[in-house]
Amino acid sequence: MTRIQTIDFPLRGEFITLDALLKACGVADSGGAAKAMVAEGKVEVDGQQELRKTCKIRAGQVVAVTGTRIRVQAGP
Repeated sequence: MTRIQTIDFPLRGEFITLDALLKACGVADSGGAAKAMVAEGKVEVDGQQELRKTCKIRAGQVVAVTGTRIRVQAGP
């Protein structure tokens, strides 16, 4: 059985772009790698495949990538 890693990401501000979120959480090694993951269809936002690299991710949304789930939460 595959174990899924869950990351809680505290959001600063109104939103973060999808590629920046993947890089900030360490899911992608670089911004270019994050953009490639999105372009290849490997990323889901709230259960739906997302192909927009700079999609705005807001508090309450869940981003899933192979083996990792990122829960975006309202920051301080």
